[in-house]
Amino acid sequence: MTHKTLYVASAGFEAARHVDVVPPGHRSRRLHGHSFVARVRCDPPEGWARFPGGEVELLRERVQSRIAQLDYRLLNERVAQPTDENLARWLGEGLDVPGIEQVGIQSAPHAGVDLDRDASAHVWRRYAVQAAHRLPNVPPGHKCGRMHGHGFEVVIHAKRSPDDGDLGIDGDRLDALWEPIHAELDHACLNDLPGLQNPTSEMLASWLWNRLQPQLPELSWVTVFETASSAAIYDGRNYRIWKEMTLDSSLQLKRAPHASALRRIHGHTYTLRLHLSSPLDEVMGWTIDFGDVKEIFHPIFKAIDHQPLHAIADLRDCDSASVAAWILQRARSRLPQLDRVDLYETPGCGAIVSAGHEVPLPPV
Repeated sequence: MTHKTLYVASAGFEAARHVDVVPPGHRSRRLHGHSFVARVRCDPPEGWARFPGGEVELLRERVQSRIAQLDYRLLNERVAQPTDENLARWLGEGLDVPGIEQVGIQSAPHAGVDLDRDASAHVWRRYAVQAAHRLPNVPPGHKCGRMHGHGFEVVIHAKRSPDDGDLGIDGDRLDALWEPIHAELDHACLNDLPGLQNPTSEMLASWLWNRLQPQLPELSWVTVFETASSAAIYDGRNYRIWKEMTLDSSLQLKRAPHASALRRIHGHTYTLRLHLSSPLDEVMGWTIDFGDVKEIFHPIFKAIDHQPLHAIADLRDCDSASVAAWILQRARSRLPQLDRVDLYETPGCGAIVSAGHEVPLPPV
């Protein structure tokens, strides 16, 4: 199976700014500060890192070195108009990393911008909804057939045109479009809303797309988090879901230099995300049941959770990319819908391995 591998790293910085391109009286014109997070995904050539398996460590070092120029500073001294988008462009333009596929700046837990490989900017906002639902078409005895509720979260991504200037798609516009939708969904029973008689995460994502896209042609993706570890995404054509879990494993990197700490036995609490894509089941209203994903994957999970990864005979090495590729290959025989595995060894740092074709990579 052919794999595409991306290495991922993130790092935080504290900084102040004022943004003067917004209208007079806007709060962002005042001097204020954020705890920013910078994220980079790249596909470097073979041999870029100091040793095979050292790509994540090197990428993290390069990102940290670049953003050190912004940490505890007034951003206007570095970037003329330090919007999230302009900061992302500044980060990418000066980053000594080949094969960059995505650069992102998150300025708040609910807001940020990501640049794709074509340097197009996707503005995103994250919103919370407290709502009840039940799934009427599940088999008898399925827990989701009972009326229950979730603290849903919705992420809206919109693609800015290069001709938009500084005031095209921005967070204020997304907030304004979301406000009436939030009033309809929050503290409500989703089944009672027209078009949501079967309110799975996939159905809610497409319902939101159909509500937003006529007013927001620039809409890129709608993501619905049913729980913190389960989400569905819709782009107007295709449905995807992911299931996230954590595992606690020990490892040592066999190809690291003998003097490297990575050569020693150590461990991580990994974040593992399984991405699946398949046509929508028109009766069930989902691509695949989140619970089925967890159950089917469980034997593979047991083989790697609370285990020494370096003792797995057919695992080439224990770097994040090698482990993610091993998981993808093993799991696809059980879950043919699986086409991407994300494995983060520390928050925001790890590898993404997809199955031999272009898989949409919306920011999360």
